[in-house]
Amino acid sequence: MTEVMIQDLMDRLPGAFLADKAAGINASVLFNLTGPKGGQWVVTIQNQLCRVENGTIPNPKLTLTADAQDCLDIFSGKLDGMKAFMQGKLKVTGDFGLAMKLTGLFQP
Repeated sequence: MTEVMIQDLMDRLPGAFLADKAAGINASVLFNLTGPKGGQWVVTIQNQLCRVENGTIPNPKLTLTADAQDCLDIFSGKLDGMKAFMQGKLKVTGDFGLAMKLTGLFQP
């Protein structure tokens, strides 16, 4: 089994995006991922489109901070996002309502 890296996940996000679920959402989400496989990515959802860029931006609507492996586990379904938040593995800054909607905007 090939190990999925964060860059792979970020490259796949636009293809897994469920545009019909994103009506009315216009936001930039900063993924601040720590650890040896980490990095920073900006996911922009606007006009029912999703774009991912490597890097950071000032004042994102939502910032998610987690270990890169925990992020991979959340997106793959191995780790529940709410459980990760409650355990302190996922930190949310900004629009918490958007954070709650985020997992529903992408196919697992």
